[in-house]
Amino acid sequence: MRFVLATANPGKIREMRDILSERGIKTVTRKELGIDADIAETGTTFFENASIKAREICRITGLPAVADDSGLIVEALGGEPGVYSSSYGGEDLTDAERCAFLVDKMKNMEQRSAKFVCTIVCAFPDGKLLKAEGECCGNILTAPRGTDGFGYDPIFLVDKTDKTMAELSREEKNRISHRGASLRAFEKLLLEKESDLI
Repeated sequence: MRFVLATANPGKIREMRDILSERGIKTVTRKELGIDADIAETGTTFFENASIKAREICRITGLPAVADDSGLIVEALGGEPGVYSSSYGGEDLTDAERCAFLVDKMKNMEQRSAKFVCTIVCAFPDGKLLKAEGECCGNILTAPRGTDGFGYDPIFLVDKTDKTMAELSREEKNRISHRGASLRAFEKLLLEKESDLI
């Protein structure tokens, strides 16, 4: 069975393919199938947004579709940017500008704890959904470090390490990241065929 990756984000595609291929799960991307769908993420939770993407790509392709919705939750900002992580500070900002916006918003704040969260939803042609979640805890730095990764990776210092997400190797990141945790949980549910289909 092939699974369609519902995301169009190159960074997410790379990470999802790396992790799922290690587990023998075959994937195909929207681009490889020639799908150029503009899917509005109108949900107010990670689960709602992931479900919207997964259901629509499953409908278009007739194949099981795996979508993720993920973001950064900063405690001192009351949970911001949350589901709006990719547009925080303005739709047209680059990743570097978005990081700078968040760092500036947190200037003089002592409480800097945060976590990346990820919800994976797989939509099946019969209408059922499978949901898995993962998270990675850390702290927001006052300046970026590292050149790998994407999004807020350069300003997120991972708990129990001395590295930001952007300083980790791909293998290290996949092992400890929120997306890695959620995909491993997804694989477990898929293989065990547990009754988490909703």
